[in-house]
Amino acid sequence: MKRYLEKYILKDLKKKIVLLTGSRQTGKTTLSKMLISDYDYFNYDSSEDRLSLLKKSWDRSKNLVIFDELHKLKNWKSWLKGIYDTEGVPPAIIVTGSAKLDSYRKAGDSLAGRFFQFRLHPLDLKEINNSIKPKNLDAELNKLLNIGGFPEPFLDGDLLFYNRWKKSHLDIIIKQDLIDLENVQQITSIEILIQLLRKRVGSPVSYSSLAGDLQCSDKTIKRWLTILENMYVIFRVSPFHKNIARSILKTPKFYFYDTGQVAGDSGAKLENLVACALLKEIHYLADCYGKEKSLYYLKNKDGKEIDFCITDNQNPGLLIEVKWRDEKISPNFNIFQKFFPKVEMIQIVKNLKREKTFPNGVEVRSAHRWLSRLSLEKK
Repeated sequence: MKRYLEKYILKDLKKKIVLLTGSRQTGKTTLSKMLISDYDYFNYDSSEDRLSLLKKSWDRSKNLVIFDELHKLKNWKSWLKGIYDTEGVPPAIIVTGSAKLDSYRKAGDSLAGRFFQFRLHPLDLKEINNSIKPKNLDAELNKLLNIGGFPEPFLDGDLLFYNRWKKSHLDIIIKQDLIDLENVQQITSIEILIQLLRKRVGSPVSYSSLAGDLQCSDKTIKRWLTILENMYVIFRVSPFHKNIARSILKTPKFYFYDTGQVAGDSGAKLENLVACALLKEIHYLADCYGKEKSLYYLKNKDGKEIDFCITDNQNPGLLIEVKWRDEKISPNFNIFQKFFPKVEMIQIVKNLKREKTFPNGVEVRSAHRWLSRLSLEKK
């Protein structure tokens, strides 16, 4: 199937190095090899390929060179910068990695002005609808809730296969990538941390509470959470505050890139799925069009919440509540509408008999229909 980033990457490869990141097994290597048929491929995890990379001995008659997991090479950015500055393109260069490539102290010299970055996410209902065009979107949504959107298990469609895949997927990240990139030794503690987070999706996470559970310091918990973010296991959603620094300091929520990891009820899984779809759309707009939007949640001093708040230049533009079957609109919309009178308000419901709108502007939309047509740009 064609992936949603394909045409944008192809356009940029003519002029820049392309950095393609995302969680393990989102399809980065498959997508890279689909772009141009005449390519040369090197994986830094292969000892033979590492030797070729050190000798810079790839086939320069090819139209594309793919460097996989190159961020594991010490001072990889300086190495890549030297190649680009000396040889330029063609061949086109694409670098893929299962970690945030700008996060590592091994980075060395800057690649500023020489690259464009793309973040490849797992499948969501919008991409499935555009690529596969299924007859039953609600059935595809149910599959995403149970199996997640990583291409291999989703396209296989078997829950037993997914459960086995899920374990090996995390094992590789925790027992290989964390040691290679972060030199983390407390593997068991991080595995327990992931299990705790699986049960707290959709709820504000207290660092001190997690620290108490794992018998370590708040500082250690924050470091481990940042590592899991850098490895594309989880992502944080902070509460919105006009003062960005204060927002970062307040209690965040954490969601999994793999919705199937969520151990909560159906509502928690749906909220995680919506969070993934929103973040994917935000990254798409940033990477392909240079548009800056951010994902938050809203919470006031009385504890009243709205699940998600999309901002544009730190101005709230869209409020979203996620419900499994409740068709009654959340009273919290009225509370926050007083502060943001021009904001759009949407309540997404999984089991909904009829879509509707209300005089105060709130829209109640069916989850499978809204997610399949997701757009954060005002029409």
